[in-house]
Amino acid sequence: MSDGTFLRYVALGDSQTEGVGDGDDTVGLRGWADRLAELLARDAPDVRYANLAVRGRLAGQVRAEQLAPALALRPDLATVVAGVNDLLRPRFDADATAGHLEAMFAELTGQGARVATLTFPDVGRLIPAARPVGSRVRDLNERIREAAHRHGVTVVETSHHPVVTDPRLWSADRLHAGPLGHARIAAAVAQALDLPGSDDSWTRPLSAPPLPARTGLRAVGAELRWAGAFLGPWLGRRLRGRSSGDGRRAKRPELSPVTAVRDRSLPVEGGRQ
Repeated sequence: MSDGTFLRYVALGDSQTEGVGDGDDTVGLRGWADRLAELLARDAPDVRYANLAVRGRLAGQVRAEQLAPALALRPDLATVVAGVNDLLRPRFDADATAGHLEAMFAELTGQGARVATLTFPDVGRLIPAARPVGSRVRDLNERIREAAHRHGVTVVETSHHPVVTDPRLWSADRLHAGPLGHARIAAAVAQALDLPGSDDSWTRPLSAPPLPARTGLRAVGAELRWAGAFLGPWLGRRLRGRSSGDGRRAKRPELSPVTAVRDRSLPVEGGRQ
């Protein structure tokens, strides 16, 4: 809306927007989009919010499955965050991935929505085995910026700030933000949208330094444990042609009121994990 108040917020995307890493399937997922909706509701109690994101979705699937329902909800604010699942695939096509994102930008802004998106951090700083995809991340980020510029989309530049790859902001699988990371993403989007009370505090380092990086056999052991717990199952799904999102539906497919949550899920900021 012209005065900066948003009353119909719709989130499109994959697992990060669904909220994986912030809660679980038993107690429910929260995530940065839920947290952003709560920030919107502080100043606009009548805001309604839908979250169409489903884990495991590629950018083309987000477009095919979520864009039409999002347009039908006629949002005045939409967030579109996708592409990480694409760049982790062996046959990553940067042009195709960016093209799907741009198509969503065009449709949503063409209908009058304010649209925001994110750039991505270098996952190689969190997962040594993923260092070869660093150039893909940079390429996709640049394409996101260019597409966003063409359509007046707000870009939340998370990739530039060192704190974004602090392991304490991430869950054990290193691919999804933890509660503190999701809170920081929500704060970043709030600042980019110039919401009341937002600032750049999300860019600042945690108050305590991280633990020293593991070296030698301890480092090897940690990587082997991570591979067994997370990489192995991920590769298994790829080989079987399956996705973590198979059979899943959007957790919040319709616009509904936002309920304030008393935040007890965050660790003490700066605490060592």
